[in-house]
Amino acid sequence: PTMRKRKTTDSPHSSTDLSKGKGKLRLKQEVGLISGVSLIAGTMIGSGIFMSPEWVLHHMGSPASSLLIWAACGLLAMFGALSYAELGTIIKESGGEYIYILRIFGSFPAFLFAYTSVILVRPAGLAAVCLSFAEYAVAPFYPGCSSPQVVIKCTATACILLLTIINCLNVRLATSVMNVFTAAKLLALLVIVVGGLVLLAKGQTQSFQNAFQNTTAGIGAVGVAFYQGLWSYDGWNNLNYVTEELKKPEVTLPRAVMIAIPLVTCLYLLVNMSYLAAMTPSELLSSGAVAVTWGDKVLGSWAWLISLSVALSTFGSSNGTFFSGGRVCYVAAREGHMPDILSMAHVRCLTPSPALLFTSVMSLIMIISGSFTSIVNFFSFIAWLFYGVTISGLLYLKIKKPELPRSYKVPIIIPIIVLMAAVYLVLAPIIDQPQIEILYIILFIFSGVILYFPLVRFKCHPRFLQKVTLHLQLFLEVAPTTGDAN
Repeated sequence: PTMRKRKTTDSPHSSTDLSKGKGKLRLKQEVGLISGVSLIAGTMIGSGIFMSPEWVLHHMGSPASSLLIWAACGLLAMFGALSYAELGTIIKESGGEYIYILRIFGSFPAFLFAYTSVILVRPAGLAAVCLSFAEYAVAPFYPGCSSPQVVIKCTATACILLLTIINCLNVRLATSVMNVFTAAKLLALLVIVVGGLVLLAKGQTQSFQNAFQNTTAGIGAVGVAFYQGLWSYDGWNNLNYVTEELKKPEVTLPRAVMIAIPLVTCLYLLVNMSYLAAMTPSELLSSGAVAVTWGDKVLGSWAWLISLSVALSTFGSSNGTFFSGGRVCYVAAREGHMPDILSMAHVRCLTPSPALLFTSVMSLIMIISGSFTSIVNFFSFIAWLFYGVTISGLLYLKIKKPELPRSYKVPIIIPIIVLMAAVYLVLAPIIDQPQIEILYIILFIFSGVILYFPLVRFKCHPRFLQKVTLHLQLFLEVAPTTGDAN
């Protein structure tokens, strides 16, 4: 069969070869070590480090305990990523948790994951990042007071619509946006780190005296503080979504993880210390946008630079989230777990526009209905539920199928720690402060049962659905990604 090159991919460095004969996607292995590191670090450094410090401090009560939480979150992300690296060398397919759950536990749990991820988790992540983008973008226009919610929500909506247009028009445009913004965010963090080191050298260490005073010790409070901290590390598993495109995945995957995550953890700790050097804990707690307050105190008339670079950073991160979000949708549609329309691509732009449009509509609903902290807590609850399931899959393979070929092995204690952390993060908020929303989330996950049996298991596709797909195809000008692009 003739091979065709196409651009319907979700990774900055991939191009897809489609063979007409089998209609199977074969992804070119083009992501090397440096691209892998920048893909992980670029997605991890988003809005979290500029938004979450005040919330971690709020729940922990003291500067030193909040720094411990940041370090522990980095360690947990590292352990999680190393465990995923072993999974990635056993199951060398793209799609992250979805493909691992599918191959280890079978079709039903994988469908529940895809259903929850596509309708709830990805859009929630995108909504939270865009809300924080909006918070920073409008902050300079409201000096000295908090910005009106209406303005923030309208700005976040505009951000999502712009991202949708960029990603639907051209893959290359979306990747160049990502590269430019990754550079901007690293620069912003370095400015904050250097500024903080200068302040500490001048002896501004009052926040670090009696640093453990007022520490809270409740199970739930620590759990929620972890949620806010881990939100800043989200993206540690991003390379597992593009395993099929890695050069020598068995080497690149573990190495990229070992470089990117410690790098980000060190940056985050230094940035937090810089915030605490410039502000007292109470000032940090009352700040709506921590980095902007830091800029006002340290940079004086140049403070607008921080607002600008944070807005750029969060915009770039939301672009990355949007970009890799199409992955699960795409792979799930390829496995028959999602409507066919979501696996189609635009006939001229060659972008997976239906999957992107669907994600943006769901994100807009989240923005209208929620706030940053509530979205982060729900996002983290679901995410850690499924991380726990995936890690238990790895433990199952380690104990039951040690003979499977794997080029990289993680010591069994590491996935056990991650699994215990996942169980804690899922149960702590329920035990400590049961919220009705968490019940809604669990009901939502299991509402997938209603769809799974008729549509996936017994393949009962009503005639009108096929008509709807056809009309959508004509309206959106999309075609199935297998077969001929013309």
